Amino acid sequence: MIDVRPVTYVIGLLVATMGVFMLFPLALDHAAGDPNWGAFLQASILCLVAGGAMALASANGAGGSMSLQQIFLLTTGVWVAMPAFGALPLILGVPGLSVTDALFEAVSGMTTTGTTVIVGIDALPMGANLWRGILQWLGGLGIVIVALLFLPVMKVGGMQFFRSEGFDTLGKVLPRALDISSALIQIYVWLTVACAMTYFALGMSGFDAVMHALTTVSTGGMSSYDASFGMFQGPLEYAAVAFMILGSLPFIRFVQLAQGMFVPIWRDPQVRAYLRWNLYAILVVVLYEVATHGMSVGVALRESAFNIVSTFSGTGYSSVDLSGWGPFPFVILIVVGLIGGCTSSTGCSVKVFRYLILFEAIKVQIKRLHNPSSVNPLRYDGRTVGADVLDSVIVFFTLFMLTFGLLAVGLSLTGLEFKTAVTAAWTSIANVGPVFGREVGPTGAVHGFPDSAKWMMMAGMLVGRLELLSVYVLFMRRFWQN
Repeated sequence: MIDVRPVTYVIGLLVATMGVFMLFPLALDHAAGDPNWGAFLQASILCLVAGGAMALASANGAGGSMSLQQIFLLTTGVWVAMPAFGALPLILGVPGLSVTDALFEAVSGMTTTGTTVIVGIDALPMGANLWRGILQWLGGLGIVIVALLFLPVMKVGGMQFFRSEGFDTLGKVLPRALDISSALIQIYVWLTVACAMTYFALGMSGFDAVMHALTTVSTGGMSSYDASFGMFQGPLEYAAVAFMILGSLPFIRFVQLAQGMFVPIWRDPQVRAYLRWNLYAILVVVLYEVATHGMSVGVALRESAFNIVSTFSGTGYSSVDLSGWGPFPFVILIVVGLIGGCTSSTGCSVKVFRYLILFEAIKVQIKRLHNPSSVNPLRYDGRTVGADVLDSVIVFFTLFMLTFGLLAVGLSLTGLEFKTAVTAAWTSIANVGPVFGREVGPTGAVHGFPDSAKWMMMAGMLVGRLELLSVYVLFMRRFWQN
């Protein structure tokens, strides 16, 4: 049997920590005279008691390192437990929100998907909106740490290629996982502060600046307005573009920048490809909008840059009605949403790294067809890519598309029309945010979806955020055997 005490110990500590974070929206609502602060008080106490009890009960088995099985359990367990407890303030404090809807909102927040079931976000208590932002911020930070420290060890989707990235690349500067996590947290906090200050300087209120900074750097995309980022235009959109891109870049490169190493971030193939592909997508949509709709170049550039980067990064903000862009830009949005950001970033979806590996593998196969006797090793960033990495990447692509297709079919069986089902599956498995279709409300909320569809989407969000295999392996009998 697997000793679950180290797993429940860490989960307990994290749940208790979440209870501490609930004190921020509690204080905000209390200061505003909103009675909703009582919901956060109750939820905070429940988290502190439950989390503390879990940690104390498991403390005697918490010493030492974890086995691979325990790491898999911990990774999935955290992303199940945290949204469950994170939904408590919404269940207790938001009128008319069912348990299913509250859980959906919390899962969407923690996975940084950003899809919402709430209609009338503008009328929510400030504390409830701040909590939605905090959920996304915590989820974004968590996935960066998991992607850098856990997924390479778990060999999920080719991430073993980066197993030495966080340790060997930094050499003696940051030799231990704890030091790396501490450095990542500092970078994450400073980026969030810089984003909030920029938003405030460009005209946002203090609350809006904090709220949107939390959901921009985490590439989560939840807003305190039904109109999303459509409430803000001009320089604020360009500022958001900059910070969404930063949130989608490998955070380990920011740690290196802080240590005075400027070359790695520019030489990183992911960074170059991600910036280049964003630029291509923006230019194509700008040309289309100018040529077909007679839009001015300035407006087309602003709207295209913001919404393309928002979808590419998986943030999911929108500043205009994307369904009115036309079929060609819509296809571009779907494609970039299936690419996503870089590894060890808050970005989502398949990730740029895997596409680069796939493209290189195709090139190698073409060369071998042309000259079968030639030796053409698969290389990435100057390093040879092992067969295990390539196999893992191909398996990931296969599972991703299979899951996407099965989820779309499942959602269509709940009664959703084809376009709605496909885009709901897309936004869930890729953690992008927007859903398109007749059943989607005018504000983009999926409040009218059947509960069965919401539960399917929640499962898709969790599986997509944890890169599929780390969840699927738990359903294999061999995993539970010693």
